[in-house]
Formats: sequence, structure tokens, C-alpha cells
Amino acid sequence: MIVLRDTPTPPFFTSEKSPAKEEIEKEVVAVVVEEKLESVPVSASSTADESTDESNTILQQIDDAKKILYRAAETKKEDPDIVVAALLTLEKLSRKANQADPSRAEQTLSALSGEGGVNWRLIFTTGTIDTQKKLGTKVNYFPLKATQSFDSSPSGPEDGNPWLITNGIFLGDEFALVKFEGDFDWTFTPKSGLTKVTFDFSRIQLFNGLLDIPLKKGEAASLGAKSGLGSEGNIKLNAKGKRAFFNWISADEKIATARGGGGGIALWKRIS
Repeated sequence: MIVLRDTPTPPFFTSEKSPAKEEIEKEVVAVVVEEKLESVPVSASSTADESTDESNTILQQIDDAKKILYRAAETKKEDPDIVVAALLTLEKLSRKANQADPSRAEQTLSALSGEGGVNWRLIFTTGTIDTQKKLGTKVNYFPLKATQSFDSSPSGPEDGNPWLITNGIFLGDEFALVKFEGDFDWTFTPKSGLTKVTFDFSRIQLFNGLLDIPLKKGEAASLGAKSGLGSEGNIKLNAKGKRAFFNWISADEKIATARGGGGGIALWKRIS
């Protein structure tokens, strides 16, 4: 199930190494922050200029990380380790930027779902932690056409009009082998800067819609875990009355990034 938010489908392929690897590595040194990035406290004596400089530095580092991910989304030829490093950097810094400016979270939702919905194609994923252990490796560039769409144009769950999510895996460009449809919610926690998408699927379509099957609550999580396309943790969440989720990192006019509940991190390219 391309519930795969962070989950891959074997077989998978790694990208060819970039010929200009030394230049890329130099670029990453400028982009990747330390593993344990900590907030810099602003004392009462700190000036507004110092605070502005810090914010500008974070935004510049975010832009630098995105440049690598833009290239990866277009070419699938960036070194996978470099892509992971850029994703981790973007994840850390985006939360800091959200804490400093909460309006960024709404901008991310708007870019992710847009007016009338936005479609995204999965480009790169490390896979869930469970999948990594089973395969003995990390999945990199995703070999099949796998898409995810979000539409937050309905008025919202409080009015009985849930926001819509669709996941699909295709044979070629047009034939949908499997497609899931359901609803999603979006939450933002200002204190942590975390933006989260929670979701569930209410129906599955097989073989380009030849079969259209309603799903009971929790069935999507079970199907995903059994097929290897979803995290087994989603079953546990469902048992507790909770939904599967993504910790969403970013979305703009070109790419989207997120970490799934299974621990994997992924990159999508906007296709419409």
C-alpha cells in the first residue's frame, strides 16, 4: 500500500553515483548540521539583529538542503547518502523554523494539498525501520510509479467534509495496480514545531478500478503490514484508537518531504 508513506516495495534500485561526487560532498559539508542540533537560547540582552541573523542562517541552510533534494527529484542521480543527509538536515531545521514562525506550518499545508488537491510522486525513501531490518539495507530511489495526493479544499471534518487522501501504485504511467482512498487530518504543535498528518483509508481499488472494495476501520493498516507496504506499528496504533501518521517536514512548489510512523524518511516530487 503506498501507505508507504515511508515504505518500499522490492525490488528496488539505488541510483548511479554522481560523477561530481567531490563537489557534492563539499556542498553537503556546508549543509549538514551536527547530529544533535540544539536550539540557541536568546537571552534578554540579545539584540533583535542577532535573532534575525540566526533565523536567516537557518533559512539559508534549509534552502541549501532543498537544492540537493530538487536535483534528486529531477534526476534520481544524487548520491543516496547525500540525499539522506539533506533530508535529515531539512527535518531538523524545518522544526526550528516552524517554532520561530508558526505561519510556516500553514504554508506547508497549503503547498501540500492546495486548492482542489495536489499530486505527488514518490522519488526516494529509506523504508521503515522494520523493512530495513528485513532487507538488510535501505531502500533509495523508488523504482515504480507511486503517487500520493492530498486535498484540503473541502470545508473540513468539523463540517462533515473530510479532507481527502489517495495513494496509488502504478504499472507504467496510467494503470493503477492498487489505489487507496481515505481522509486525513493536519495538526501543528507550536512548542515543538512538529507538523503531523494522520490518516486512514476507507476503500481500496485494484487493477485500475476493476475491483472497488470498501474497507472497515483498521483494515488498511492490517493489509499494509501483511503486504510489507505499511508499518506494523499502524496496527498497534489502530488498536489504541489512533490513526497512522506522518511527521510532515516540508512541501513547496517542487517537492515534499516527511517521516513516516515506521521511522522511514521520504521525498516526493510534485506532478500536478
